[in-house]
Order: sequence, then structure tokens, then C-alpha cells
Amino acid sequence: MTEVALTHVDSAIARANAERRGALIGYLPVGFPDLATSIDAAVALAENGADVLELGLPYSDPVMDGPVIQAAAQSALHAGFRVRDVFTAVREIRARVDVPALVMTYWNPVVQFGVDRFADELAAAGGSGLITPDITPDSAAEWVAASERTGLDRVFLSAPTSSDARLRMAADSSRGFVYAVSTMGITGERTDVDAAARTLVARLRNAGAATVCVGIGISTGEQVREVVGYADGAIVGSALVHALADGGVRGVAEVAAALSAGTRA
Repeated sequence: MTEVALTHVDSAIARANAERRGALIGYLPVGFPDLATSIDAAVALAENGADVLELGLPYSDPVMDGPVIQAAAQSALHAGFRVRDVFTAVREIRARVDVPALVMTYWNPVVQFGVDRFADELAAAGGSGLITPDITPDSAAEWVAASERTGLDRVFLSAPTSSDARLRMAADSSRGFVYAVSTMGITGERTDVDAAARTLVARLRNAGAATVCVGIGISTGEQVREVVGYADGAIVGSALVHALADGGVRGVAEVAAALSAGTRA
């Protein structure tokens, strides 16, 4: 099994932590507002502070995504996005920046494309692995086998409601990092939600997770700074998609730089 893709994500986060800062993982959907612009935007994100790229595969039923990401995904689908466009995007982005690229995808498109075929094409394009929000490790045997064969990372999600057994399963099965789901920065709920995120990260550490990054609801450099005070990295999505929708590639670059400034706890 090759370890190139595995060590790329691990080393990117470890390098950030060694520099006494947290890692910034930035999300953008492929194909929004069009394929070429989405590639340019991802490159700008990497060039302005993102340590790891999370490239979203647009899907017709994005049950975990908020309205900003849902709208971008629908726009990409209406513009003719196809699953194979993800591999084109990864290949072109990786040719321009040396930043690991994970694909965030719901499981149905992978199954429809073919799990082994998807893994092979992603690895050939230079991708680092998958973030899979709607499958759990105990239902992902085919993906675990394909990722072992290709050396791709597999990032599973954990939530504050997850049992200790589920957290141990995510910690044991994830490779690259464990995605800790929380809602940060909600008006009137900030203190309670932040406490929940801190508790979840501590529980994942106790469950054996070596690397934990927190996502969902993080949108400012100050929120990034708070998160990386107790986690290895912060994951930002909607704020970057909103920046792309309103300000184009330049807008993404500006927001990414502001977020990156918050990575020093």
C-alpha cells in the first residue's frame, strides 16, 4: 500500500502544528460557479493559507449542508457538473499547488460511479482521500478496502451525540483526521456550543484519535483562533462559498487570508 496520499494530509496538519498554529481546512464545491472558476478559487484558497483543501462533490440531496452550500451545489448541477469533473479539478489544482486535496462527497455518487473506480481515479489525479459525511465506519467496508489498497485517506465524522463506542470506531477507522462536527458562533448559543465542541474533541482524544479538526459554523478568523486552541485544525465552508459567490476568486483569497490569520491560537 502506498503511503504518499496518507502522509500528505498528516504532514500538512503536523507541519502547521509544529509551527505553533492550527491547520486551516477550506471547503469549496467543484463546478461552482463553473469548473474553471472553481479550480482557480481552490488554488487561491491554498495560496492564501489553507493547509488542506476540501473539495465538495455537488449532490442533489445534500442533507448536511446549509443553504449557501446547497445553493452552490444546485448551481453546479444545473450548469452540467459531472462526477468525473472532480478528478479533473483535483488534477489541475494539484498541478498548481502542493496542498493535499480531500473530496467531500455523499456516498451515493461514489457507489453509482463504482467504489474501486472512484478510488483509482482519485488517486491517479493526486487526491488525498474522501470525507464521507453520510456513512459510518461499520457500513463502509468496501470503501475501507479500496482506501487501504490505494493509500487514500478516509475521514469519518463524529458529533457531540455520538456514543463512546462510535467515537472509538471513528478514531480507529479515520485516516488523516477525525472530523468533529459542531455548530460554532450561533448568536446566543456561542458559549454552550463552544463547550460542546471542546468536550467532543476531548472525548475523541480519549478514544484514541491522534488528529481532530472541528467544522460546521466556523466563519471568522476569531472563531478559527478559538477552535485551534483545543483542536488540531478548523474547517471552514460556507464563509468561503459565500465569498466566492459575492466576490469571485479575489473574494475567496481575501477571506482565506483573514481565516488563516486566526490559525495561531
